[in-house]
Amino acid sequence: MKTLVLILLAAVASAAQTPQKSTSAPPARATTAAKPAAQDSNAKQARQVLDRCIQAMGGDAYLHIFDLKEQLRGYGFYRGEAAGVGIPYTRYYQYPDKERLEFFREHDWVIIYNGREATETTFHGNMAIDKQDLTDYLRRRDHSLMVVLRDWAHDNAATSAFFYDAATIEETKEVHQITILNKNNDSVTLYIDRKTFLPVKKSYKWRDPVDKQTDEEYETFDKYRMVQGIATPFLVTRWKNGQLTSQKFIKDVAYNMSAGDKMFLLPEITPSKRPTHK
Repeated sequence: MKTLVLILLAAVASAAQTPQKSTSAPPARATTAAKPAAQDSNAKQARQVLDRCIQAMGGDAYLHIFDLKEQLRGYGFYRGEAAGVGIPYTRYYQYPDKERLEFFREHDWVIIYNGREATETTFHGNMAIDKQDLTDYLRRRDHSLMVVLRDWAHDNAATSAFFYDAATIEETKEVHQITILNKNNDSVTLYIDRKTFLPVKKSYKWRDPVDKQTDEEYETFDKYRMVQGIATPFLVTRWKNGQLTSQKFIKDVAYNMSAGDKMFLLPEITPSKRPTHK
């Protein structure tokens, strides 16, 4: 059980084992290759697809999600094989940067993220999250689907750049491939179903500060259902560098619970249990 818990933590709260990495840097966007009129047309096409995507996700209801509660079962994978039968957990999330994960039926293990800090609580007490695990989590949260659609593509659309890459096939679906470049020169590529305009896949790259090579992580979204007027993918699968790392199946979800900030308060860390890092 200890091994299963550690593997699932790697899948849910950090990236799993990393296979081969790309030695190339994330592709840079050309700024002078195309004529301004062509660039404007391309950006407009991408913008129109994203607007329809946001409407398909629920429009105003999606853009005003305050918080949510999910009942899930999560599966971690190691070298493409499922690690155990999965672990039930509850997820509370308050947009944009508060999250609480309660694992097992008795909530024996709790992880709280508040801003860019985090703690975990077990029978050992309250401890700081491992620094690398927190870094990986924050990277995923900064590139999450909700943050990209609401922040990059809507709230800060004036400071983002939009590129219509192609009409292509992804996950056996005909999709629009769109890349968004935010004000921090960070990019995410979305694959949006050409029939439903719901997101099928989301990918992004970053350079590993240790080995200086490029990693790629992507998520696929499936089994959408409308909940409170919001299109919700009940199956989310995560991959890293081409290797399956985790899956989560939503059993139930509710939006705008107004659970309050108290459940996201970070508990005091037990000094004797604080992990040390070299």
